[in-house]
Amino acid sequence: MKSIEVILLIVGAVVGVLLRYKMVSSPLVLGALPVNVLFVNMIGSFILGAFSIISGYWNLDTKYTILVAVGFCGSLTTMSSFALETSNLIDNRLFYVAAINILANVGLSLGSLIAARVLTNIILLR
Repeated sequence: MKSIEVILLIVGAVVGVLLRYKMVSSPLVLGALPVNVLFVNMIGSFILGAFSIISGYWNLDTKYTILVAVGFCGSLTTMSSFALETSNLIDNRLFYVAAINILANVGLSLGSLIAARVLTNIILLR
């Protein structure tokens, strides 16, 4: 890995983790469902979806993928916090909420990525 790639990775990761920290620092719960992590996963997926189209459309150098996709989106989104929240719901015998959490995080994150790709394609093809 080249030094510029390491720097871009670090910059993207630091910005992403600071934004995630800010977004999840005040717990937001809808009923018993924790939604902070859901929101960061959806936002990160949306950004990654848009970037995947933009990078191909503008033929961006792979250094930008390291900055945005790996560094920023990788540190903004969080599988481990999602897994911990789901495990805590199961430990508290909130099985239906745990199932909703799983379906919401996976489904809405994937939906956000696909929506961003479609929307970005529409915008760029005009």
